[in-house]
Amino acid sequence: MQKRKKMDMTSYHQKYFRPSCLKALNLRFDNWEFFSPFSEKAHDQINLPPELTRTPEDTILNYFSVLREAENMGARSCGTVGQARTPFPIAYNFLSKEYQKILSYDDYLKSFAGIGHTSLIKLFRVPNRKKEIKFFYELETIEGFIDKRAEYFGYSYGYIQLIHEKEGFRISSLSKFEEDFLCAPYHGWNHDGESVLEVKYGSWCKLIQQMYPTAKDGYFKNIYFHGTDGADYCFIFVTLTNGTDVEIAQYRKVNNGSWIQVYMNPEKECLTENPLQ
Repeated sequence: MQKRKKMDMTSYHQKYFRPSCLKALNLRFDNWEFFSPFSEKAHDQINLPPELTRTPEDTILNYFSVLREAENMGARSCGTVGQARTPFPIAYNFLSKEYQKILSYDDYLKSFAGIGHTSLIKLFRVPNRKKEIKFFYELETIEGFIDKRAEYFGYSYGYIQLIHEKEGFRISSLSKFEEDFLCAPYHGWNHDGESVLEVKYGSWCKLIQQMYPTAKDGYFKNIYFHGTDGADYCFIFVTLTNGTDVEIAQYRKVNNGSWIQVYMNPEKECLTENPLQ
């Protein structure tokens, strides 16, 4: 009798939970043993092992790995989903003490209403002159509600800031924006990086003298132009799952000098009224 091959759990998760082509990044705790010591504890009874938060990257990857199989969508006909609500009290302890004062555990739990599975599909550190620890992320979630017997995939993105506390790096703020799949086809210019620059810095600010070819690397876009002020500019965008380009950073270079990060706001600097409002 032929021996049955042991199931590759990574392939299993990718097959059933991942319709997109990007690999999930939050796969650190692909076992039941990690959650067992926390299963009967409330959020204020949990102390995270220090190795989970030694670096900013560890904190974020471990945070989303804990949340990967967290479920807050009501009873499902197939029985228990993932680790049910066990991961939420653990994940809450990745937040800084000050952040927890602003966001109670009950409100934190409510923010996951309708979510049954979470895959982290994009993560990178955002450059900034203030030396803040800031990351960009994108999530793919399986969502559904008890009054609608169907699940669907949702996509969102945002920014995470971290600080170092005595116990390690903790999340001090987290923003989240839901992605839409209808606005871009009908109102495309504000979703496409090249068009954004041509409209805002060309038509509004009269700053573009010549656009250069866009350099693409995976989901990153580096868009260059030569300015009417004699300087060169580079804008970095990241492309979301829904095709929208999100601006991440701006750089300016004069003659043969170095690229210097800048922070320009065309709505405030070039217009008296914001046409997007």
